[in-house]
Amino acid sequence: MFDRTVEILKEFVDGDEEITMDSALIDDLGLSSLDVINVVAAFEDEFDIEVPDRVIPTLRTVKDIVDYLEENAE
Repeated sequence: MFDRTVEILKEFVDGDEEITMDSALIDDLGLSSLDVINVVAAFEDEFDIEVPDRVIPTLRTVKDIVDYLEENAE
């Protein structure tokens, strides 16, 4: 799940920033809040899930995304 998460995130990250489980989406990867919403939409499309709006603010790191996907995606 981590590798696929990184592949999707790389579409939104400028440059060759290293993406680790501890990378913060905004602080480390330089994503804006709009980018985060677009990232979530990409994960929804890729994994055929719906992420509730109330969950989006809790997705602060790559680990948060991976954990959410592992719990909710098939």
